[in-house]
Amino acid sequence: MLITEMLAENARIYGDEIALIELEPAKEKRTEITWRMFDALANRICDALIKAGIKKGDTVVHLMKNCLEWLPIYFGILRTGALAVPLNFRFDPDSVRRCVDIAEAKAFFFGTDFIQHANSVKNNSKGLENFIFLGPGEMKPDFAICYEDFVALGEGIGPQIDINLFDSACLYFTSGTTGKPKAVLLTHRNLEFACYVEQNHHQQTHSDNFLCIPPLYHTGAKMHWFGNLMVGAKAVILKGVKPQWILKAISDEKVTIVWLLVPWAMDILFALENWDINLLDYDLGSWRLMHIGAQPVPPSLVQEWKKVFPNHQYDTNYGLTECTGPGCVHLGMENIHKVGAIGLPGLDWESRIIDSDLNEVQRGEVGELAVKGPGVMKEYFRDPEATEEVMKEGWLLTGDMARKDEDGFIWLVDRKKDVIIMGGENLFPVEIESFLQSHPQVQDVAVIGLPNERLGEIPVAVVQVKKGQELTNEAINEYCGSLPRYKRPRKVIFAEVPRNETGKIEKPKLRKQYGGSQEGC
Repeated sequence: MLITEMLAENARIYGDEIALIELEPAKEKRTEITWRMFDALANRICDALIKAGIKKGDTVVHLMKNCLEWLPIYFGILRTGALAVPLNFRFDPDSVRRCVDIAEAKAFFFGTDFIQHANSVKNNSKGLENFIFLGPGEMKPDFAICYEDFVALGEGIGPQIDINLFDSACLYFTSGTTGKPKAVLLTHRNLEFACYVEQNHHQQTHSDNFLCIPPLYHTGAKMHWFGNLMVGAKAVILKGVKPQWILKAISDEKVTIVWLLVPWAMDILFALENWDINLLDYDLGSWRLMHIGAQPVPPSLVQEWKKVFPNHQYDTNYGLTECTGPGCVHLGMENIHKVGAIGLPGLDWESRIIDSDLNEVQRGEVGELAVKGPGVMKEYFRDPEATEEVMKEGWLLTGDMARKDEDGFIWLVDRKKDVIIMGGENLFPVEIESFLQSHPQVQDVAVIGLPNERLGEIPVAVVQVKKGQELTNEAINEYCGSLPRYKRPRKVIFAEVPRNETGKIEKPKLRKQYGGSQEGC
């Protein structure tokens, strides 16, 4: 079933029930829409786009921060048969323009924060005439139409477009943390499959309520919400990530499921530790599941979380944009004893750990993780060479180094491109990061390889100390004394660890910042 049909079915069955709630704590603002309103709005957007000349197979760019309009616009685009192209709102104007050109977009939805980006696109891209602006009328550029006026053009009759599951549905540009963003082409079948995977893994029922905090342009946030979509369960879109706001949203809205990024889970624990928040101020009895994904999860974090929230179910989710988001591997709520592993292949997924010749390695050995399943992308959009590099006989090469233990659980070792080769020895930064993360005064840590004349590369730890705490090089070196000598950081830099909006450490930025200042060892 198309996800657009799931929305229509929810409108028929649960029409007057709440579908989406938007919370903006900074303005003490709460807005909600029902499933019937959600469905009708998607239809109006679909009709308006078709009247504007959008046809099946066209592309429509979507550059907005999380808001109540985000998902209706996404579903409205899909109902036209066009490809939805949600863009990373951290992209600069030039990056947005490049993405628009690659996609050959025919329409462009944008919010108030992205007027400069829209201007760049308008002045430098060909064939794009439909600009729809979400924001105050007085801020609207002359070349755009106000969102409200645009929606009013739609009659809300509903789509008459013939769409099948194997038609192309959307383009997702990768975050670009390891290079230029690539356009991942997903089908309607990919999106449908993501719904079944998420609901199977986390057992959503109609009574669940999902708190959505990460950006919706990212496959992780939206595809986790898909489990609620399948069963007509509501969701809360929270505009802000302060620990107080997260806990208040859970308390006020009786949230049951929260997907957190590692930094946000850390922030909650630190706020509790520092008495910035008090659990007794919140009613958290509805909260049953906290799960984490998008980056390696330090076992010490989950262990500390379980001390504070002993009754929570927990899951680690692994995935890629190329796999339609999270779920190709997951720990499983029943496998908390294996925390630290990313888990087992998800519903209808297969996995292998392979060497450079694509042969499966022995259990316990490190190799590249490859996955196969109905969630694997169709291709990198109009880029056959890049597609051939990662697609091998239906298997997707993830670029992640991993190993399987004696029970078949997969342990992520590191990104293939992040492996440090020091004097011919392979070092995996994630292992060192997980170790240092357990230090009681460390808030965050990143380990990078930097050039060294004698050894080729050396491991350097960028350590972010908890607020109000102090650490020295000597203290870190002493703490690392239990590590094998070759795994100990050769240098420690005390600084903030930069993470992108999906929680991933921005290691290219750190290498660029510190790459020219290393001494020989």
